[in-house]
Amino acid sequence: MKIPTDLKHKPVIVAEDYSNIDGRSAYDSDAQGLSLGLAQWNDRGRVDISAKVWRHTGERWSRQSEELPLHRVLDLAILVCRAKLYFDEAYRYPKFYDPENPVIDRVGLQGDAMTVAVCTENEKIDEDIQLFMDALARDGELIGERLRTLARILKEMGY
Repeated sequence: MKIPTDLKHKPVIVAEDYSNIDGRSAYDSDAQGLSLGLAQWNDRGRVDISAKVWRHTGERWSRQSEELPLHRVLDLAILVCRAKLYFDEAYRYPKFYDPENPVIDRVGLQGDAMTVAVCTENEKIDEDIQLFMDALARDGELIGERLRTLARILKEMGY
């Protein structure tokens, strides 16, 4: 399915077959494509690049399609990597986290830091963290494949 080019987000680089590789939803996903392009929120004289997940209901393009600035895509990737690293060792805690110190890391960005922490405000965190760990383990192969690919590409780029 071709990603629309007549909407506010203007695709430049596309992956129109994303539904074939969308994790556990592969071949049965409403996420039909990914694109990098000119952001829909661009103002005159200012152009931002965004990433977009294009969702299709089977009949029309969904309003649930998501557009993110590239730095947020990368921030999400950092968050995923930091969480994955944390959960590789979380078995050391009886509740899989330390209730007295829920901060996992402070990742320095732009002169400040992104605090990565277990959400102790979640009243069902003890149950939810176990469900999260189970899902992370279940999807380990899918996530691992993508992290290895990302690591290889970052290495090729000199990072």
